[in-house]
Amino acid sequence: MRIGKSAAIIVILIFFLSLYAAAQSRFPAVLDAKFQAAVRDVEAGLDGILGVALKDLKTGRTFLLNEREVFPQASSIKIAVLYEMFKQAEEGRLKLDEFIIVDEGRKVEGSGVLFYLGRPRLSLSVRDLAVLMVVLSDNTATNLLIDKVGMEAVNKRMDALGLSKTRLRRKMMDLKAAAEGRENVSTPLEMMTLLEKIWKGGILGESYRKDLLAILAIPKDSPLRAGVPEGVEVAEKPGELEAVRCDSGIVMLTGRPYVLCVMTTYLKRDADGNPAIAKISRIVYEHLARLARSSEIGRIVSDK
Repeated sequence: MRIGKSAAIIVILIFFLSLYAAAQSRFPAVLDAKFQAAVRDVEAGLDGILGVALKDLKTGRTFLLNEREVFPQASSIKIAVLYEMFKQAEEGRLKLDEFIIVDEGRKVEGSGVLFYLGRPRLSLSVRDLAVLMVVLSDNTATNLLIDKVGMEAVNKRMDALGLSKTRLRRKMMDLKAAAEGRENVSTPLEMMTLLEKIWKGGILGESYRKDLLAILAIPKDSPLRAGVPEGVEVAEKPGELEAVRCDSGIVMLTGRPYVLCVMTTYLKRDADGNPAIAKISRIVYEHLARLARSSEIGRIVSDK
């Protein structure tokens, strides 16, 4: 039986459309496999434990590695303190422009500048303390905010969000509490979830959400930021302790923002932690930036 000319054309079109559809489904899978292999190469080369939680906020796709394991958070726990501060401001329980006296007896050493300031006296607003806590990782500012919002209030808020493994257990520089095992902890998955919820806005009013993200996005030296090109906004908070390095944040990639939380512990060499996080940050950025620029079958149309 002979096939008519129109029918033959239809058969050919169906054939090429099937090839096109196959390419659409196969190409992203191949890229994902290469991306995942690159991240696992970083893990294999690190003498320590690595955890990763990544979420593409456009598509909802994730990459997870040791995502439910509990890691020390160091200064990254300050994201939870910052959220509780803004939530209490929204609820009318505190005012961001309220001034707090920086008493000499409440100062602690470590990172930051407040330990060296305020002689004979100094007062700062709640919001100013938050900026110092995030940008300079000021331990005195953090402890003053913990006193203001309440340690248990932070933990109850995390429970209400379903983040039962995210715990604020001690103030900054409380070495006695740390020696007793009362460490500030979370998991890559829970920190990713907290940042995603903040990003989406359902857990915080819009003006407070924008202010919180603006504080996190103030430029600072960090491994997540080191992995993305200059000019790309990153709202994040890194943390460092002996044998621990971590960083959690939102990378504002145009058209393809994403949450990335990378945590390390049991590091044999402290100096290996941040370069590993920066390398993963760069791998993630380059992967998602390529997808953001590409058509469904990989064509990139340049503006030039």
